[in-house]
Amino acid sequence: MVAMPAVEHPPPADDLLRAFLELETPPGFKAELIGGEIVVTPPPDGSHETVFALLVRQFIRKAAVDVDLAGTKGLITPGGRFIPDGTISPVGHFEDAEPWASPAGVLLVFEITSGNPARDREAKRRGYAASGIPCYLLIDRSYRSATLFTDPADGDYTVHTQAAFGKPLDLPAPFSFALDTEPLR
Repeated sequence: MVAMPAVEHPPPADDLLRAFLELETPPGFKAELIGGEIVVTPPPDGSHETVFALLVRQFIRKAAVDVDLAGTKGLITPGGRFIPDGTISPVGHFEDAEPWASPAGVLLVFEITSGNPARDREAKRRGYAASGIPCYLLIDRSYRSATLFTDPADGDYTVHTQAAFGKPLDLPAPFSFALDTEPLR
């Protein structure tokens, strides 16, 4: 008798989504469905939260228009169910939204890299682009840079502008301000 190797088969997409939506995470943790994988992350470290606060202050104080900034808004993308570190939308945009909402109308999302920066650099970037979100801001703590991705087309962003920490990064309308990355150095 010959032993056959076990072959793992991924669950059907419907089963995976159902399991994901029924998942209960400990307080402070977040669960996302990224590229067919359930990803659970612990609460962010202090450096991550400091960068988050810096971005929030700048968008609220400097943007040419009033915006809302959500830190835990679940978005349904072609790449899965993502929770950006920050979701910027017109004031009141998500007022009656379900926990998992369409990204239609979102102006910009941002991610601050953590333990697995590859997801932020690749899978999430492509998911946001495929959703038609006009701007994706990646604060890459490993590379010590801020990158703005714009002009989504064919599942990715076609334009990107990068600034090393310490250099300003110009944000387009409706924000119309230079993001100060000096405090990130």
